[in-house]
Amino acid sequence: MADNSQSRSARRKQKKNKKKPLWKKIVLSLLIILIVMGIGAGATAAYWIATAPDINDAKLSDPLASQILDKDGEVFAVLGEQKRTKVNYDELPQGLIDAVTATEDARFFEHSGIDLRRIGAAVIANITNGFGSEGASTITQQVVEKSFLTPEKKISLKVQEQWLALQLEREYSKEEILEMYLNKIYYGSGAYGVAKAAETYFGKKDLSELSLAESAILAGLPQRPSAYNPFENPELTKERMNTVLTLMVRHGKISKEEADKAREVDIPSLLQKSSPDSTPYEAFLQQVQKEVEEKVDGADIYTDGLTIHTTLDTDAQEHVEFLLSNQEDNPISYPDDEMQAGMAVLDTKSGAIRAIGGNRGNDPGDFNYALQTKRQPGSTMKPITAYGPAIEYDKISTYHQINDDKPYPIPGTDASIRNWNRQYGGWMTARHALNQSLNVPAVKTLEEVGYENAKKFAESLGIKFADDKMTIGDAIGGTSTTVNPLQMAGAYRAFGNEGIYNEPYAVTKVEFPDERTVETKPESEAVMADYTAYMMTDMLKSAISEGTGKLADIPSLPVAGKTGTTNLSDKEGSPDSWFSGYTTNYTISVWTGYNDNQRTLPDTKVPHALFKNTMAELSKDIETKDFVKPDSVVEAKVEKGSNPAAKPSEYTPSASIITELFVKGTEPKETSEKFDQLDPVSGLEASFNEDSNTIDVNWKYDSDADVSFEVSMKVNDGEMQTLSTTEENEMEITEVEPGANYTIQVVAVNNEDESSRSEPKTATVKSGTEEEDENEEGNIPPVEGLSAQYNEGNSIIDVNWNYNGPPASFEVSVNGQTQTVDSNGLEISGATPGQSYTITVTPVGKNGNNDGVRGQSQNTSVTVPNEENPDEGGGGDQSPPPDENNPEEPPADDGEQEQEQESPGEGENPDSRPGQGQENQ
Repeated sequence: MADNSQSRSARRKQKKNKKKPLWKKIVLSLLIILIVMGIGAGATAAYWIATAPDINDAKLSDPLASQILDKDGEVFAVLGEQKRTKVNYDELPQGLIDAVTATEDARFFEHSGIDLRRIGAAVIANITNGFGSEGASTITQQVVEKSFLTPEKKISLKVQEQWLALQLEREYSKEEILEMYLNKIYYGSGAYGVAKAAETYFGKKDLSELSLAESAILAGLPQRPSAYNPFENPELTKERMNTVLTLMVRHGKISKEEADKAREVDIPSLLQKSSPDSTPYEAFLQQVQKEVEEKVDGADIYTDGLTIHTTLDTDAQEHVEFLLSNQEDNPISYPDDEMQAGMAVLDTKSGAIRAIGGNRGNDPGDFNYALQTKRQPGSTMKPITAYGPAIEYDKISTYHQINDDKPYPIPGTDASIRNWNRQYGGWMTARHALNQSLNVPAVKTLEEVGYENAKKFAESLGIKFADDKMTIGDAIGGTSTTVNPLQMAGAYRAFGNEGIYNEPYAVTKVEFPDERTVETKPESEAVMADYTAYMMTDMLKSAISEGTGKLADIPSLPVAGKTGTTNLSDKEGSPDSWFSGYTTNYTISVWTGYNDNQRTLPDTKVPHALFKNTMAELSKDIETKDFVKPDSVVEAKVEKGSNPAAKPSEYTPSASIITELFVKGTEPKETSEKFDQLDPVSGLEASFNEDSNTIDVNWKYDSDADVSFEVSMKVNDGEMQTLSTTEENEMEITEVEPGANYTIQVVAVNNEDESSRSEPKTATVKSGTEEEDENEEGNIPPVEGLSAQYNEGNSIIDVNWNYNGPPASFEVSVNGQTQTVDSNGLEISGATPGQSYTITVTPVGKNGNNDGVRGQSQNTSVTVPNEENPDEGGGGDQSPPPDENNPEEPPADDGEQEQEQESPGEGENPDSRPGQGQENQ
């Protein structure tokens, strides 16, 4: 018993010491977790299935029409209620059935509603690339989704879709389901169902007449109806057709030889001669469709019964379409029928798209140049890539000085960037450089602010640079970077909206039939300081009022804007012309050019006219407020030509004073001394010393200024010659000629700045016996060298004369008004422009026998010129260089961008531009 007991105890001890391996514990734990998860997933799936909608026969028949509402909530288009022809399964040719199933669901006639093999492949792809990256929907599932569910990519909806697909297969045959599918889907051009599509594109009402190529085209269209529309994009259509033919060969539906023969077809030769009638405002609807596809996952505006709220202003849209039409009363003078145009109109405050002009003639089958064009922007980029960033990051002023001295060499190349007029004006303000659209100052400004800052600024305004790289040519819009009018309108709008940007938008919200609503309005963001927006706007206002954009000026409106043209390296002229501008209410960007981007424009001013006419029309009968200067900006008077900026002094002529804008705290603090004028000497006397045969000169100077005195002398009618400079208040002139008349002149000169000088003062004296002259009766000669000159800077008339005789005073008559002076000159202030003045001077003796004796009178006259009017004529290559100190009217032609050598640009047909140069305006 003891042994047995001991044995049992040992066995218990041994059993107790045996522990389960760690891996067994892990496996057991995972198994438990999986069971729990399975139970949870099953419960969740059961809930989703239980809450799935019922199969409704009515919803299986036809798609639901979508209503499109304008900004006032009025319906302006209904998509999906027409252009539908129902077809029965027995009317479908086998070739069409094979094309559709090979493309959409190769095992359609084999599975029970869901394809497990496709699901497995999709699961792997979704794990690798994220949920929703690849779908596994069968034709049955697509019918279910379009009939009963929303297009969101949610696991719950996918489970419901699969469950309903199984249910649908139990209630309907494969033939009925395929018939539903082909009658339900949208094929583009307003055609719903395959029968209507065949009629719309190929003019065939009997589907049995469809060729293999036509069947392949129809099978490929539903994936992207707009992109693969054969009327608009025949090349893309053919690519998609070839894909369908390849799938048909792969799944054994046709032979390779049959596919190759079908590939030989010319797509346009299959089509109807004209595309179908469009819905109203097709150019705008293209943007609506784009936004819904991008922002509402899987939604289809043609089949989902949506209510889409948009920003459309129908009055604005109709006016834009009128200006792009060929109507006889169209006020825009197009040079020919081939010129194309694209136009976008935004609300400046919100960024809402009010109108879109897609092309000349408003042809819905043609290219939409407002949305799809890819063209160089020319000088419309200068505010975005040069001056805007410089104000934002370097806080330059509108007076900022830039040296426009010579062509700008492009680093690392033999090419140079030149001004469009081949002229260079030296130092000038940023405002002047921009409103004259000069290239050299723009590229220097970009270099100053730096590429990193400039790129960041431009990208915040919706600009995307080619190859994500910015180059020196982007300062003048002459690289591979391309834009469209909607982008440019969005960028310029931020300048007019205090620096607030959001992507232009046409859709505010989308409502589904189940009352679910998706808000699509983009968020706004402050992308620049308010001082940048305001100062840039003020510069662009002067670009219209006095610069290259004068033809777009609307005198009754506070409007800002910029021109832009491009050119080619191998020929004269511009292939693109732009105008982008704004008020506080509207922002408009316009492009004109040709489909052939190597063809130059005979008239680059059409965008100006389109902008002006549209802005004036939209602004009728509404208040357009001016742009409000923020507290961060100060206006300051500057002495023109000072560098750095300096305040004018009290002596600065009014013509040399301008008012410019500065970021608060950066305005000039120093006062210019260029026009400072020293006080003149007083009490100047000159007397002849007969004993020493010298002339003694003395004067007084009451100012504390640190000066010297420059003494000059003229003998008889000779030239005034400088004798010497002294710091004393007197001088002796030796070696005097007997009997000569001497005029002595004294000028105070600043010892620190010799350019700062006083007005000259003069005295006259005759070498000889003073007593004889005094007592000789009637010895009063007339004055000599009487002259009168108008001093424009001081707005005075300087009158001077010489007198070689006994002491006398001088009676001066100015247009009949008389005064008596003892000096040999006087100043007449308050001169009136355009007025003529006659000055008469009569010497009157003062001493001895000559007291009161009058000499012979002398007279002269002077006419004060009128104020100059600005030149209103156009300029060209022969015009003098622009000089902001004496500005000339801007040239009538805005040929801004000039560069000796260009880099080829890249783009997409029809707007790619290989070999385009950087000579942009």
